Amino acid sequence: MSDIEIQELYAASYRRLLAQLIGVTGSVAEAEDVVQEAFVRALDHPRRLLGVDNPEAWLRTVAVNLARSRWRRAQRLVGLAPRLVEEPRAGDTEGQVVLLQALRTLPAGQREVIALHHLADMTVAQVAATLGVPIGTVKARLSRGRLALSTQLVTEARHV
Repeated sequence: MSDIEIQELYAASYRRLLAQLIGVTGSVAEAEDVVQEAFVRALDHPRRLLGVDNPEAWLRTVAVNLARSRWRRAQRLVGLAPRLVEEPRAGDTEGQVVLLQALRTLPAGQREVIALHHLADMTVAQVAATLGVPIGTVKARLSRGRLALSTQLVTEARHV
């Protein structure tokens, strides 16, 4: 893959991947880091991209795996779940802020499948392949995550 092809892939995919990984990580900064690192790895190993049918899917898988690794490393080092606290950005609507805060409260597995399925518009089978888990696991996490989100969002709406 040439430098120009990588630049075109970056231009076409970066914003979409970033939005998807924000949902996975619950953090804009963390999502930016893992998506950029995925592109760095693509530059370091351009032949890997030549052998795949969908380079964006390869980048997404790399970014999700990086996010998972970082999360596990943070847990080991600190001994606690990482803090998913981030101030709302200017321009965020109240609904976006509430949804992002609700996503942050979900366990990582549920947050990942919800972000990939709903934000990345991936099928259940694609989510399973990206995360390396069985389809049934994805379905269960989607179900539990949706229930938790709906409970939180309905409760939040009553307090607003």
